[in-house]
Amino acid sequence: QVQLVESGGGLVQAGGSLRLSCAASGRTFRVAAMGWFRQAPGKQREFVASISSGGGIADYADSVKGRFTISRDNAKIPVYLQMNSLKPEDTAIYYCAAGLVSSGTSRNWYAYGYRGQGTQVTVSS
Repeated sequence: QVQLVESGGGLVQAGGSLRLSCAASGRTFRVAAMGWFRQAPGKQREFVASISSGGGIADYADSVKGRFTISRDNAKIPVYLQMNSLKPEDTAIYYCAAGLVSSGTSRNWYAYGYRGQGTQVTVSS
């Protein structure tokens, strides 16, 4: 069974940076699209970024475009989310997800068959 584990969350001041990582335990999981999602208190879960299995296609939510970068080495896990110029509204639990997405990437949480437990990111003003 594949388990995804996020790390790298924490408390940072506005304007600062954090780098989230998503690692997999269990069987080798080489070919999978990866996504990052987040959920703030009292809000619905939302798409943040996704990357295709080979890393050639990346997609970002408008709210993070230009500030966040998703990356991976070829079809491998771990996958990273570099978050720069953080804002208080970026405060949320961040989840990674993995799955076989036929379109390359997806903004749909349910397109991914594997999901992590989340890591807290708190941005203070």
